[in-house]
Amino acid sequence: MKAMVRPSLIALAALALGMPSASMGESVLVSGAGGTGSSASVDIRIIVPPVMQVLENTHPSQLGVAVDGQWNAQQKLVVMSTMKRGFCVTLRLATPQVDDWQLNTLLESGATLDAVADGYRLCTARAGRYTLLLQHAFAADNAPSGEALRWPVRTDLTAL
Repeated sequence: MKAMVRPSLIALAALALGMPSASMGESVLVSGAGGTGSSASVDIRIIVPPVMQVLENTHPSQLGVAVDGQWNAQQKLVVMSTMKRGFCVTLRLATPQVDDWQLNTLLESGATLDAVADGYRLCTARAGRYTLLLQHAFAADNAPSGEALRWPVRTDLTAL
């Protein structure tokens, strides 16, 4: 019985003194500088692929009969782009029947509209989803009276 009491007394004494027993795993707590420890870093990168997509481009396929030689129409253009520097939409006349063309729109933040030699150029400065409502007014002095006009605008997108 003495043999059994002695190990249990040693274990009890070690526990009371705060010393780890031989059966307990060892651990080391290192804090502050000068300790030997390891460090790890995680580098997470999210890569967004370049995408430019026309979600909607609605306009009348034909303009009704001209009133006093003028046609008016609205075009709705919805474009989504992940291009960091944005995109440009170039609008050009695709028919020789139109003599004069005016384009007006309420620009979203970061968008610009400029007249160019053969039409208009609408550009954005950053990625995002843009809904553009374009008001077109076409004049045609040489258009036959009483006839409808096929949609006269060609729309091209360019990434920046």
